[in-house]
Amino acid sequence: MAGRAEVLAAVQQRIGHDFADPDLLDRALTHASYSGPDRPDNERLEFLGDRVLGLVIAEALLRHDSAAAEGVLAPRLNALVRKETCAEIAAALGLGAAIRMGRSEMLSGGRRKRAILGDAMEAVIAAVYLDGGIEAARRVILRHWARHLETVDGLAGDAKSRLQEWVQARGQTPPAYEELSREGPAHAPVFTIRAVLASGETATARAGSKRAAEQAAARQLLERLGGQDD
Repeated sequence: MAGRAEVLAAVQQRIGHDFADPDLLDRALTHASYSGPDRPDNERLEFLGDRVLGLVIAEALLRHDSAAAEGVLAPRLNALVRKETCAEIAAALGLGAAIRMGRSEMLSGGRRKRAILGDAMEAVIAAVYLDGGIEAARRVILRHWARHLETVDGLAGDAKSRLQEWVQARGQTPPAYEELSREGPAHAPVFTIRAVLASGETATARAGSKRAAEQAAARQLLERLGGQDD
């Protein structure tokens, strides 16, 4: 069985960053269930990595589409930094096998849990940032988010479909959309729609068409639920 040093060396190669301080990477790949007084977990790094990722992706989106308004950029950003996207990239990098976690967490399928994978990916980004600075973090992020940046319009476009996928993946019934009001003249109505999940979460949005209001309400729910997982 490979030792920890060999595991970390292989992860560094896949990430594309050679750590001056491999202990940073080791900490980024240490789940709270394994931590102890002499083994800090990755939660503080996750906090930092989320912000570094958001900054780098926001800059990339501005370069990608110099004419896009904030209302267009925001859902694209959310689609690229949400936990599911981070977890997908973490899985592609094989981070699950390298995460140190407690036995009970491991036996419950922790190496495949999206929340754990997503958190680890954010922590790794923070580790790269602390080890090599913002340019090193930018290189790693843009390398591994390249495909997602190219298809970001599709990722962010249909919030209702993404919300339905989110709830179905967790065994919940599909969301319901309630029309709360319709105001204004017939040629320019304004709809107020509430999206409701079986678990009780709701979000309300207004728009000039029923479909647009439903999409906006679904997008709000996705933003609110983005940090939750199994």
